Amino acid sequence: MNVLLIGSTGFSGKQVLVELLNQGHHVTAITRMADSIALKDSKLKVIEGNILNPLFLKEALQKQEAVINCLGIGGKGSGKPDTLVSDCTRILVSEMEKSQAKRLIAMSNIGAGDSRTFHPFIFRKLILPYFMKWLKAIIEDKNRMEPFITSSQLDWTIVRCPNIIDKPVRNRVNATLDGKGLKLTITNGDLAKFMVQQLTSKNFVSETPSVSN
Repeated sequence: MNVLLIGSTGFSGKQVLVELLNQGHHVTAITRMADSIALKDSKLKVIEGNILNPLFLKEALQKQEAVINCLGIGGKGSGKPDTLVSDCTRILVSEMEKSQAKRLIAMSNIGAGDSRTFHPFIFRKLILPYFMKWLKAIIEDKNRMEPFITSSQLDWTIVRCPNIIDKPVRNRVNATLDGKGLKLTITNGDLAKFMVQQLTSKNFVSETPSVSN
């Protein structure tokens, strides 16, 4: 499958890129600086550009069949409100609806949308607003992002993640729509495998699974 990857140089995006290539997909990776991707593969094309430029995204979507969006703000950010992810998603969805690429896999966070209740009450009311303001700002932008996707005509899946850890894959992922069995972490490798699997799976089309190990 021809896949456009956004956020290819981030912590999770790098692993998704590797997984896409390992599974035989042809990948076009968007980056601001081409030399930030050292990986070489005949199935990989790296393009430089501004993801907030509709014309650039329109051109990048040519001949693509699907998009995986792993865009983030880079770590914890400043803790201040940020609209990068939602702004990019708004433009991306608009351009995808005019293109042949109708399958969208987007990374979000547990705590966004109706998964807010998956967190314990004390976390929602005390820890998040007072001790983890950086995460609160990230979730707020995911809350701005998700409606652009869910109201679209695309075949979408939003994958909501807990803390993503750099540990060996466990080859098991619990994907839940109601929070049952949800844990606090998922390995980067397991998340990447799950996201890439959604390209061809019909299990979570137009759904928002929350995932963990």
